[in-house]
Amino acid sequence: MLKKYDYKTLGKTEIQQLVARNTDTNNAIQEVVQEIIQQVRHQGDIVLREYAAKFDKVELDRLYLDEEDIDALASTIDRDQQRALEIAFQNIHKFHSTQLKRERTVETMPGVKCWREVRPIEKVGLYIPGGSAVLPSTLLMLGIPARIAGCKEIVVCSPPQSNGKINGFVAFCLKLLKINRIYLVGGAQAVAAMGFGTETIPKVDKIFGPGNQFVTKAKSIIQGLANVSIDMPAGPSEVLVIADESANAAFVAADLLAQAEHGADSQAVLVATSTAIVDAVNAALVAQLAVLPRKELAAKAIENSYAITVENLQEAIQFSNDYAPEHLILETDQWESLTRYISNAGSVFLGHLTPESAGDYASGTNHTLPTSGYARSYSGVSVDSFVKKVTFQHISETGLQQIGSVVEILAELEGLQAHKNAISIRKKG
Repeated sequence: MLKKYDYKTLGKTEIQQLVARNTDTNNAIQEVVQEIIQQVRHQGDIVLREYAAKFDKVELDRLYLDEEDIDALASTIDRDQQRALEIAFQNIHKFHSTQLKRERTVETMPGVKCWREVRPIEKVGLYIPGGSAVLPSTLLMLGIPARIAGCKEIVVCSPPQSNGKINGFVAFCLKLLKINRIYLVGGAQAVAAMGFGTETIPKVDKIFGPGNQFVTKAKSIIQGLANVSIDMPAGPSEVLVIADESANAAFVAADLLAQAEHGADSQAVLVATSTAIVDAVNAALVAQLAVLPRKELAAKAIENSYAITVENLQEAIQFSNDYAPEHLILETDQWESLTRYISNAGSVFLGHLTPESAGDYASGTNHTLPTSGYARSYSGVSVDSFVKKVTFQHISETGLQQIGSVVEILAELEGLQAHKNAISIRKKG
């Protein structure tokens, strides 16, 4: 059952407490992760095998699977499953392929031309979570934009299963992406391995992928240690559903549980325009939870989640913007009038027939999104995440005469004589 709150009775401090999540107040996670990172940095493959034995309960002869292994595993899934992954691949590729655009050249003054050109990040690392659920969809969400961007080297890490391999679904996605090697490393140690490189795993320039709080913390730490960037802080999954009297309580409950089943640290928040809606959703949660295979995990997440009653949809949007959810679902007939007011959200699902799970798998949008309130300042993964944009400029003789005196004056007022001289010497010929 969701805990209940009334928005009008909440003060600013209480709201701040409600929207805060996944905090490491005692730095316990940070200390563990820092130790893992240092061990991987200094011991490389040896400690990665030790962590596989400790966390994944498997002894690894080698830390990767090659093309032959991947082909064999991919052949173990049936044609209907392959076809579903192929359709998801096609839709995700179609949506992301529109994102790679060439910008026009701008002449800022006569003879002064400036432009930007897109260049792929050469080496990228993709982390595919394992643990309680192995996510081939995440491999598609990260691998497809990396391929569209033209990244030269794509390093994939994922925790090994108990047999020392990966499942056939991930293997089939590797084949779709034309990636012929996967490294059997999970958790913070995978992030460290891609950040520093080991005897087996290459160092990358940017690390992508969601994960638990240990993975998220490792990504934030590794930026400052290994001269590597990350996509975003993407930790435990979350959803916020806004529902009014037009909503179907069973639909709302299903959407909340779809996030809750990711893990006990996931969060599912309901913002409703009446207590009657909350009560109906709670009843539907009980009924649906009882038959879920992952009901124990989902139940724990629901225990850590809550419902807030608001007076109207504008208040609902106000709270949602404060919360800045990874996924926002508008289960109301009035969704079209509300979208303009949404300022903080990773991905938004509109109307009664648009479940978040469609975006998780196959509608085409990316499901690697900012969590923990980072939607206030981060976007979800896109092709842009896998490229950098290099600026160019060219100044002709006419352009030098046009801009020269401006630069000389500005350099002089800042006291940078050599800057001024770089212009003046050219003007003199």
